[in-house]
Amino acid sequence: MRLVVATCTVQYTGRLTAHLPLAKRVLMLKGDGSILVHSDGGSYKPLNWMSPPASLEECEPTEEQTDAGASRVWKVTHKKTGDALTVQLHEVESDQSFELGIDPGLVKDGVESHLQEMLADQIETLGDGFRLWRREYMTAIGPVDILAQDSDGATVAVEIKRRGGVDGVEQLTRYLELLNRDPKLAPVSGVFAAQEIKPQARTLAEDRGIRCLVLDYDEMRGVESNVPRLF
Repeated sequence: MRLVVATCTVQYTGRLTAHLPLAKRVLMLKGDGSILVHSDGGSYKPLNWMSPPASLEECEPTEEQTDAGASRVWKVTHKKTGDALTVQLHEVESDQSFELGIDPGLVKDGVESHLQEMLADQIETLGDGFRLWRREYMTAIGPVDILAQDSDGATVAVEIKRRGGVDGVEQLTRYLELLNRDPKLAPVSGVFAAQEIKPQARTLAEDRGIRCLVLDYDEMRGVESNVPRLF
């Protein structure tokens, strides 16, 4: 990655035209061919950018550009669309390159597989007397996250989401309809478990006789939650 801090102008031409007047900015050139133009404000969003695949050509400024104060000119061209980003560099304060290597990617904490694993290990979260029957119980339309038995020995199907929406309730409803056709399992009730359950999803679930359970991920992994409690 190459990071350049410079006073510059930026002109975008192609499917649209946009211009950034002379100001000090950070120019980020990435190994994938993209370039991003950042200011000190505006949060994480760049002021302008060129997505890959793109090529960078460093040019000598024209007489007109030199008269305007440019010392270097970059022309970044998109290889498919032909759109161009022209950067006129006036005063360059920093120009550094870094080898970052291959990034392993974002690892999300509290993904559904983690929640499923922890809930299976802490099946009593569903209620006193609950027992785990099986994780990833396979059906003809996909796996049920957790199949358990309550204190009376009745079958309970659990669908787990990070953020519970209407689609998740519909998914659990289909599982319940299928499972209740099996005389060895029926009657099967449902639990919709998530870190956050949207109001519409809760209303739909309760209307269908499905119990909603909000999971506290921090509490389940033994970390004190930042959520204020009354007691």
